[in-house]
Amino acid sequence: MERFDFIEMKLPAKPEYVGVIRLSVSGIANRMGFTYEDIEDLKVAISEAMTNATEHAYEASEEGEVTIGFGVYEDRLEVMVADHGGSFSLKEIKEGIGPYQQSEQIENLREGGFGLFLIDALMDKVEIRNDYGVIVLMTKNLPINEVDIDDDQISTTQ
Repeated sequence: MERFDFIEMKLPAKPEYVGVIRLSVSGIANRMGFTYEDIEDLKVAISEAMTNATEHAYEASEEGEVTIGFGVYEDRLEVMVADHGGSFSLKEIKEGIGPYQQSEQIENLREGGFGLFLIDALMDKVEIRNDYGVIVLMTKNLPINEVDIDDDQISTTQ
């Protein structure tokens, strides 16, 4: 079994909490060693998914919440954004999820699905499950370090 850390956050489905998730993913991705550009891509993709959930998942009168899960692996970051979210069983979600196809009728997922095209462009893999609410699972691979073994040695210039 592959080792990973799992971080889960539940937030009110309100636009003012999108910034909290942006800060959280920025901190996690930075700690993992992602580049500035990749961190910006992650922030935009997660903002889109969270905004989609806050704008479309609940009636105006409902007090909804969005569950965000971060799967921190050695070589990648997996981020799940779920509305109508109970806690995640990562294994169950992964068994029942399918890849996002651009040919899918976006309207079937949600009005204003443009964000999904953007998410798909910014992430390495995007999967969607929409049986009860919508779960978006986004994966960003950590670039392989191309530094030579010797490069971490202190060199002296003469």
